[in-house]
Formats: sequence, structure tokens, C-alpha cells
Amino acid sequence: MNNQLPGALAIGVKRGKLEIKQFFRQRESVVFTLLFPLILLAIFGSVFSNKIAPGVSFSQYFVAGMIASALVNTGFQQLAIFIPIERDLGALKRLRGTPMPAASYFIGKAVVVTVSMLLQVALLLIAGVLFFGVNLPTAPSKWLTFAALLISGSVVSTILGVAFSSVPKNARGASAIVSPVVIVLQFFSGVFFIFTDLPQWMQQVAAIFPLKWLTQGMRSVFLPESFATREIAGNWETGRTFAIIGICLIVGTVLAIRTFKWERE
Repeated sequence: MNNQLPGALAIGVKRGKLEIKQFFRQRESVVFTLLFPLILLAIFGSVFSNKIAPGVSFSQYFVAGMIASALVNTGFQQLAIFIPIERDLGALKRLRGTPMPAASYFIGKAVVVTVSMLLQVALLLIAGVLFFGVNLPTAPSKWLTFAALLISGSVVSTILGVAFSSVPKNARGASAIVSPVVIVLQFFSGVFFIFTDLPQWMQQVAAIFPLKWLTQGMRSVFLPESFATREIAGNWETGRTFAIIGICLIVGTVLAIRTFKWERE
């Protein structure tokens, strides 16, 4: 076992480098994954330039939501769409027939998700600061929370993407099934609108999914402490945020192990 794990990890990293090369060769995917959030920031930041609270612009609020959404886009959405494509093409079946450990395939996916997520977050922060007056946190504790959210959010989104990849029956239907789910969750989770302004039933539905908690966690990083009173509970609920993300990670892992398919039905 001790000899297999480093081997699986090393192969997975090499697999990840290959995944990164393939990702950047697909121009449409690069544009959608990396540039589409910037386009949304430009549109919403220009249209809604008002202050939503003392010292808080809508752009500041929106960037926090878009960073949380970036974790879902690069992890959940990307994998839930591309894994069925690889399954349809027979790539997963061929990989399964090679000596490569199964874990290496998922490590490779985690590598490409991490790289694309970091690029997307960096672009959002740079654009937010340069063009929309977004203020970055100064307290070290805020950056620690930010790093913890990036890591936990990326992991849970990746696991849930792998689990959900079994839902589309074929590659053609993957995007049609996955993209609407992500868009609806973005609206329900307070990415595009102030969460407390949404109908209560939307808030309750959103609370089931990790995007709502990732979005709230990012608000705790980028918005002043005074804004916490605008949240449903009147505070950031940081402990509860990480607890629910942890629960989603456990549930997603169980589902991914039990439902993942290497071949088309």
C-alpha cells in the first residue's frame, strides 16, 4: 500500500499536467471557464454601481459571490460536463484498462480544477481591484479564512462534480443538464442578488447546497464586519459554513464512489 500511493500520486500529477494542456487547447472551454465570470463582473459591476450598505458597493458584494461561484464552475460544472464526454468517447474505458491506478485519474482532475480555479480567482480579484474599486482584506485572519474556503470549496465542488457526472446519460445532454443547475443555484445562493432580498423559499432551498455557504463565507472575507448583521442569522456563521461544507464533502464522496461509471450504459 505504501508503494502504491506515491505511485498513484505521481501518475496523477502527470495526468494533471496532461489535463491542463488539453484544457488550454480547447479555446471555447478556456473562454467560458476563465473569461465568462469577468464578463459578468463587467456587466453587473457597470449596471449596479450603487452602494448597498455604508462602505459596501455592489461590486464588492458581487466579487465575493463570483469567487465562490468560480469554485463551482471549475469543479462541479466542468467535471460534470467533461467526464460524460470522456465516457462517451470511450476514454474512461481505455484508461480503466491500463495499469494506471483509478485514483490517478481523479488526482489529475483535481489538478486541472485547482489550476483553473486559481486562475479564475486571480483574474476576478485583479479586475475587481483595477476597474471596480474592490477592497482586498487586510487582516491575516481574513486571508486564512479565504484560503480555507478556496481549499474546502474546491475539494467539495470536485467531488460533487464527479458524483453528478453519472446523471447525464450521454455527452450531448451533459451541458443541458448541468449548466441550468449551476445557474439556478447561483441565483438562489445570492451570487447575483443580495441573499436576504430573495424569497424565503429560495433561501431555504439554497441552504441545502454548498454554494450558498461558500458565498456567505466569501462575504465574510471581503465585506466589513458591520455587514454581518444583514445576514439571515445576523452573523457570518463561519463554523456552520465549514461544517456544512464538510457534510456535503462526505455525502458527495459516498455518492461518487457508489455511482461513478467508467463506461456508457
